[in-house]
Amino acid sequence: MAKNRIVIAVTGASGSIYTKILMDKLMLLKEQWEEVGVVMTENAKIVWNTELGNEDYKKYPYKFYTQQDFFAPFASGSGQYNVMIIVPCSMGTLGRIAQGISNDLITRAADVILKERRKLICVARETPYNLIHIRNMETITLAGGIICPATPSFYSKPTTIEEAAATVVDRLIDLAGLSLTTFRWGTN
Repeated sequence: MAKNRIVIAVTGASGSIYTKILMDKLMLLKEQWEEVGVVMTENAKIVWNTELGNEDYKKYPYKFYTQQDFFAPFASGSGQYNVMIIVPCSMGTLGRIAQGISNDLITRAADVILKERRKLICVARETPYNLIHIRNMETITLAGGIICPATPSFYSKPTTIEEAAATVVDRLIDLAGLSLTTFRWGTN
């Protein structure tokens, strides 16, 4: 199996638990990826601290990049990153991607992923959606991206917030093309 090169982008939307669980699960799947690059906005760091009460994102062994680091390997198609997961994805970031505005590393990397016909997964974190959000989601979908709302499932009977959030993360891992043993409808 070819190893993946993955970008995780973290915006300032609520939902740091999704990012944390994704980072944890990717550590367990490290035989399936070659490299993981992470871009966190300053607001994302504040939201992480507010929601999770720590700065544990600093403890992960992934390579971190600043929002303005246009020398990051995934700022170019020649960097050959094949998956980008924006988790959580603010509606502002989603809108800039949909309109082709590459004003920071997150939006530039998303533009590269789309133009190279690779996998862009946006974990939309907003409710309710207005028509602008919906049209931006449609635009990204038509361009080849995947909109995966941060909507937990409950048929696995999660008993903690972490287990509920993991239902979304497990779906992200599936969408990214990684192999994961998890609850499967109709088989458990």
